[in-house]
Amino acid sequence: MSPKKRRKTRDAEFEKVALPHMHDLYFAALGLARNARDAEDLVQEAYLKAYRNFRRFRAGTNFKAWIYRILVNTSIDFYRRRARQPVISELTDEAPAPAAAPERHRLLDNMEALDAFVGDDVRRALDDLPPQHRIVVLLADIEGFKYREIASILRIPIGTVMSRLHHARRHLRRALWDFARKQGYAGKPRRGRNP
Repeated sequence: MSPKKRRKTRDAEFEKVALPHMHDLYFAALGLARNARDAEDLVQEAYLKAYRNFRRFRAGTNFKAWIYRILVNTSIDFYRRRARQPVISELTDEAPAPAAAPERHRLLDNMEALDAFVGDDVRRALDDLPPQHRIVVLLADIEGFKYREIASILRIPIGTVMSRLHHARRHLRRALWDFARKQGYAGKPRRGRNP
């Protein structure tokens, strides 16, 4: 097979396995970055890295876990680079324009997951989580990865995944108790039990 034909075959194979995950990857990146512009940059960079290293991907293994690992590494690199950059601001009398909210229809096709994040209370509660807890919640509860897969993606022990998920869920439960009660999802707490 000629190099040109081999590349076309590889490109087609990459598109076939990679493109179905784009919306979900964007949603995870949005959870990591907390704004649409950075999330788009993270996804674009993750896909570029995945394409360049596609020959390292072993066919028959979990592509979704592989590309999520790339996204997490890209996110870490992105924020390390940003932390080293000096802050530049212009001195003006005008207040900075607020960041544009992400378009909800672009988040992902999975409406159940989208509905869970529509409310500002839920978004705030997720944003309040430490980044290492937020990514575990996103991978487990939104993306549906198993503990073992999350451990592989984040390169941490499975016990650490379970611990972080437990602490994150407990924080979210407490943060969202009033919201759930107001929406009719939860009744009054039983005596002696905290949410």
